[in-house]
Amino acid sequence: MSVAIVTGGAGGMGTAIAEVLLADGFRVALLDRRGAPEAAARFGDQALGVEADVTDEDSVRTAVDQVVAAWGRIDGLVNNAGIELQHTMADLETITWQATLAVNLAGPALMIKHCIPQWRNQGSGRVVSVGSRTWLGGATSASYAASKAALVGLTRTACRELGALGVTANVVAPSFVRTPLSAVKGDSYGERFAAASPIGRLVEPVDVANAVAFLLSDRARAITGEVIHVTAGTHLAPHIP
Repeated sequence: MSVAIVTGGAGGMGTAIAEVLLADGFRVALLDRRGAPEAAARFGDQALGVEADVTDEDSVRTAVDQVVAAWGRIDGLVNNAGIELQHTMADLETITWQATLAVNLAGPALMIKHCIPQWRNQGSGRVVSVGSRTWLGGATSASYAASKAALVGLTRTACRELGALGVTANVVAPSFVRTPLSAVKGDSYGERFAAASPIGRLVEPVDVANAVAFLLSDRARAITGEVIHVTAGTHLAPHIP
């Protein structure tokens, strides 16, 4: 049975991804700083909750070791953990910049690093990192946009380095997705995205989860180094106010 790790696994997006992967026959390890065991308990014995901080290398190493000890392999890594701290360029503080890149960029890099020994043993693996349409521009937070653009660069470097191990690496880049975390932006924010969509709808967590599941599957075995936009077409909009 295939095994996937999902970081940020206790959040709305993480649990949506876990639900789809479990339906596809994966065992899923949900990693999060808080609430991972409780989130995993909802899914039964094919889910494992691991409390881990992706910005802390010792924590990442321990978490990966725990998954391998439990299930013996890692077929997919989903780098879903992320934060978005709002600021203008004028009020940007170093602590905001560093915190954002620590979670959104260093976290995926550390997760990939510590999965490599297992992938080398297996001769196969998949990396899917959850990015954002903002890597193309148009974000309201420079630190967030920079982290997501850099995530594409990280992924394409990983694609070249890990290909010899039989590992693919890709990014799924959503637009605004209605989750408990994004609800703080208010209904009008989502309505603007729906209005900018050629198909007149918002992206739901399951839409992102379905794209992730596809890239983890053998159907995507020849896809690597790519960015798959799951935006209902809003990545084509020049500006969403």
